[in-house]
Amino acid sequence: MTEIDYYELLEVSRGSDKSTIKKAYRQMAMKYHPDKNPGDNEAEERFKAINEAYQVLSDEEKRAIYDKYGKAGLEGHGQRGGGFSGGFDDLSSVFEEMFGFGSSSRGRRQKKSYNYNLDVTIEVKLEFNEAVFGCKKEINYKYKTACKSCSGTGAKDGKMATCSTCNGHGQVHSRQGFMTFAQTCPRCGGTGQAASASCKSCSGTGFDEVKDNFKVDIPEGVNDGMRIRVSNKGNIAPDGSRGDLYLQVKVKEDSHFVRHDDDIYFEAPIFFTQVALGGKIKVPSLRGELELEIPKGAKDKQQFTFKGEGVKSVQGYGKGDLVIQIKIEYPKELNSEQKELLEKLQDSFGIESKPHESIFESMFDKVKKWFS
Repeated sequence: MTEIDYYELLEVSRGSDKSTIKKAYRQMAMKYHPDKNPGDNEAEERFKAINEAYQVLSDEEKRAIYDKYGKAGLEGHGQRGGGFSGGFDDLSSVFEEMFGFGSSSRGRRQKKSYNYNLDVTIEVKLEFNEAVFGCKKEINYKYKTACKSCSGTGAKDGKMATCSTCNGHGQVHSRQGFMTFAQTCPRCGGTGQAASASCKSCSGTGFDEVKDNFKVDIPEGVNDGMRIRVSNKGNIAPDGSRGDLYLQVKVKEDSHFVRHDDDIYFEAPIFFTQVALGGKIKVPSLRGELELEIPKGAKDKQQFTFKGEGVKSVQGYGKGDLVIQIKIEYPKELNSEQKELLEKLQDSFGIESKPHESIFESMFDKVKKWFS
């Protein structure tokens, strides 16, 4: 499923300051508030998403993590999607404007002369060990640059005309009962201007695509689902400004190690005699060998933890743990000698080797009394 970008939700640029983000949040929250859109499930979901975006972008630490690693990087740091997280002043302002106590109103969106986003997202596939220890990765991708013939507008000779859908207002209106609702014009994107004829050079797209490749350092500890931002490697606007490239991380699973956040899990097969006798065995870890002491009488699926032997946190919070889970294995077949030895071993324990007998005898007696 495609992750909705928080900046796009609030319709602000990535370089926006706090006041710009706050203003955009208030405007969007007022527009999609459930009280203004009764019975509109889509507006309600949009309202929740807007509040989630503001919760992150209004917090400097969360915003820095999001900018570098995306939504997945915020897991475990107090991110709870969907709740209203604005301060009391934000909430008050939204209701003031919504019910007429304030004077603010949403104007037409700032005119944009090109019709493509500046940020680019591509998937980068990593081996398990590359994600754990970091690596240098070669990136091959395409970015957009504005068509010179139409300056990125997609219109012939760059000439734009008043949008016929919204008549230049940037918004279209619809009525539901006695209520009138406004939304951004789908044709012009709120600018009020649209192409009357398509540019022949770019077939109306407004851009040319350029192939590029470069090497990037993947930091130690990245995980599946995270995003890495590479500044100034995105699409290029007509004025020369450039967006960012986002690398969506996809990590291949390992055949033995299982990763959960920064912890690593490993299943160690143990022969039943090792469990009976106890002892020490060598087990693999991310960085070499470790010695695991198996206590006498250990249970199947019992876990043993090595602190700090997991993955280094990409956010700088130390290292996770290595968790070894034992799996007791028994012989599938016995030869005559092995069978004889086991029978002798069983006999040597006497009544201790038959704990079921005393329990079953009392149960047999009880059942007999039921029918006597």
